[in-house]
Amino acid sequence: MNTILVGAQWGDEGKGKIIDVLTEDADIVVRTQGGNNAGHTVFLGPKKYILHLIPSGILRPGKQCVIGNGVVLDPVGLVGEIDGLLKLGIRVRGGKRGNLVVSETAHVVFPWHRELDGLREQRKGSKKIGTTKRGIGPTYGDKTARVGLRVVDLIHPERFEVMLRERLKENNAVIRALGGKVISYKKIREEYSQAADRLRPFVANTVVMLNEATQAGRRILFEGAQGTFLDIDHGTYPFVTSSNTTSGGACTGSGVPPNRMDRVVGVMKAYTTRVGEGPLPTENAEISDLLHGMGREFGSTTGRARRCGWFDAVATRHATMVNGIDELAITNIDGLDTVKEIKVCTGYRLNKRILQHVPADCEALARCQPVYTTFPGWLEATHEIKRFRDLPERCRRYLDEICRLTGAKLRIASVGPAREQTMFL
Repeated sequence: MNTILVGAQWGDEGKGKIIDVLTEDADIVVRTQGGNNAGHTVFLGPKKYILHLIPSGILRPGKQCVIGNGVVLDPVGLVGEIDGLLKLGIRVRGGKRGNLVVSETAHVVFPWHRELDGLREQRKGSKKIGTTKRGIGPTYGDKTARVGLRVVDLIHPERFEVMLRERLKENNAVIRALGGKVISYKKIREEYSQAADRLRPFVANTVVMLNEATQAGRRILFEGAQGTFLDIDHGTYPFVTSSNTTSGGACTGSGVPPNRMDRVVGVMKAYTTRVGEGPLPTENAEISDLLHGMGREFGSTTGRARRCGWFDAVATRHATMVNGIDELAITNIDGLDTVKEIKVCTGYRLNKRILQHVPADCEALARCQPVYTTFPGWLEATHEIKRFRDLPERCRRYLDEICRLTGAKLRIASVGPAREQTMFL
């Protein structure tokens, strides 16, 4: 069975943990889009692993991990991530028997992309997007403009030096015009050439590899970064990322066609969060203070405090529609254990109308007021519960209701970050 896993909210839904759990029944795990602006956190016993580019499946022996063609890749960052895993005793190898493969057609992130990312964000002032300044948007911009460098260019030294010189000259002119700091050719060439030497054994034609694996009946898990409402086409534009974070991005970002996909699993929290700017209709200071006070909801990549709000059934219903979500994984249930009354947004009030869908106009969404239904909290600790039927009745009722409102069936309930804090229905 081939499974696409997507975030059904604004990212940070706990996908890393769910991917790690689902990987037990997969042979291959594929990262299909985004860059090292995303982060997946996985707890194995007392150890905490934060991954940015490498799929979470790397933590399970015998699994093959693929960084697909839809990813934008910082090669220096990837080498650092590999070295970090090796120091922690995690096997990471390239070659025919290796457990990590990198697409030769993934586009490469360079220092000028990061510099331009920061400069453009700075110039936006009060209209800033909240980018991580990792250069992701400018890299995808170069890809669309057909001037980007790909991994296959990086690993061929003579070609790389010529292309690097051309692109750096043009981008330094832009950086200089924007008042930024120009980039040194010598420094980039040395750093990226060293990274290329390290990564060369990992590089392959992953499109052919994955389609051959599909024909051979191997089970593939497609891992998304960010969430539905950060999708470049279907998110709260312009407060989005620069790739397709919805289920369709798994096909374009891997080269595996839609008719080879068997199911879509959507991950969502029992409440709502987002990082960065943009509308968040159910944002609420009370739940934000509660979760931050518990030491929860801080970004794994940036460390920024996430904005928090009540569960938004309008948004997750929209996510179910555009992704074709078959099954839901609900995480962070234990975050609501001490809440006396829990609110769920069942509609948006815009002027005198009640909306049951997410407006495509971001300015209209920012004016929407949530229409709430209130549920009694369960006021019991859930983090040690092992079976769904043993959850408090009010908790089960709440989960059933948000699934009904979302329009997909519950498959996984998670009450903590560890593998053993997971219940399958």
